[in-house]
Amino acid sequence: MQNKEMDKAVIKYTVSELNRLSRQTLEAKFPLIWVEGEISNFSMPASGHWYFKMKDETATISCAMFKNQNSRSTFKPQNGMKVLARCKITIYEVSGNYQLIIEQIESAGIGALQRKFEETKKQLFNEGVFDDKHKLPIPKYPKKIGIITSPTGAAIQDILSILKRRYPIASVLVYPSIVQGNTLDGSSAANELTERIIFANKANNCDVLILTRGGGSIEDLWAFNDETLARSIHKSDIPIISAVGHEIDYTICDFVSDCRAPTPSAAAEIVTPDVNSIIQRLNEKELQLNRIVLGFLQAHYQKIDNLFIRIRNPNDYLFHIKTQIEGLRNRIHKNITSKIKIDKETLAHIEKNLQRNHPCEHLSSLFNRLSLLEKRLNNEVIELLITKRKKWENSLRLLEAVSPLNTIKRGYAIILNKDKKIIKCTSDIKINDRIFTMLGDGGVFSKIEEIQPNKK
Repeated sequence: MQNKEMDKAVIKYTVSELNRLSRQTLEAKFPLIWVEGEISNFSMPASGHWYFKMKDETATISCAMFKNQNSRSTFKPQNGMKVLARCKITIYEVSGNYQLIIEQIESAGIGALQRKFEETKKQLFNEGVFDDKHKLPIPKYPKKIGIITSPTGAAIQDILSILKRRYPIASVLVYPSIVQGNTLDGSSAANELTERIIFANKANNCDVLILTRGGGSIEDLWAFNDETLARSIHKSDIPIISAVGHEIDYTICDFVSDCRAPTPSAAAEIVTPDVNSIIQRLNEKELQLNRIVLGFLQAHYQKIDNLFIRIRNPNDYLFHIKTQIEGLRNRIHKNITSKIKIDKETLAHIEKNLQRNHPCEHLSSLFNRLSLLEKRLNNEVIELLITKRKKWENSLRLLEAVSPLNTIKRGYAIILNKDKKIIKCTSDIKINDRIFTMLGDGGVFSKIEEIQPNKK
């Protein structure tokens, strides 16, 4: 009885129903998601579909990407590759296998890293960090070469081998640093590389620096795309050669560095001259210098021989000099005598002129001239006074002829008002005005009592 009741209470599913319900539940719960993982067991049968597994450190899941979807993919997945897949979860009902149906796939991190790379590159380019005017020249014959890289990588071994072969006279200083990932204390590779560049500049004991590492994926090389590292290269007073990865690999460091080498080995060749070529050039210069010195010596030997031929007997030379001295002495005596004669004649002429221009003679002449001028002045003054007197007398007679005083003397009078202005008519005065009447022998003051106009 109890078993029958329990059978009625228990919900039963067939395997097909359970798988179908599970599939529907998963597809409803996770319509379209992104999953990141590592590819393994990749296969591509004749159908063109892709089948593989995605895994992480602890789990694995089956995946399928059908031909109509994978034909649009930009790459073909490989085992061990980390990918980011856009997919939906489902269950294959026949076998009950839990799997992912992939619709889009890309290399994990590549898209985001590439975008970050382009953004950093564009920003630094716009700031002018990549401009050639900031590039420092690489020294042709460096005395000390600094290398910033991992001390255990293959790149350092390649560089040291080439430096030893091509230019063993140069000193090499290695600044050890990790080139990817983080140190035990959590410092990133970019920070370590930046610190090594700053330290090398402060020490200032290298002529050139090589920043290098071997090849790898974009994730492996990502430290060399760091903006802070790029700016430290830009500020470096020591020229820096960037030799990161293979020839096809480009990082931000390649653009900002003073020189980009396609490989670490190429950087070693760029930074050093070939010692064998130098020795060959020195040998050629030595031969050239020997030829020049030999030609110089031969020319001087010839010149010495010519001078030796031209050397004469000292007695003949002394006689020649003595003859020249006698001739010079005679010429000097003759010139001195002639000079004395000319100077005597000049002195006599000067004395004659001085006598003629003696001050006493000059003063006597001036005195005679002064007496003559004095007489002439007196005569002219007298004549001028006579002329002026005659002119004055004529003017006086003319003045007396027209003078109003003569008119007054004949019985006429001149009447002036208080302002001493002449009164010409009755309208110029008023009753009670004081007036002055000028007569021939004086004048009379009076007051107007009555005004009688002229009546026709």
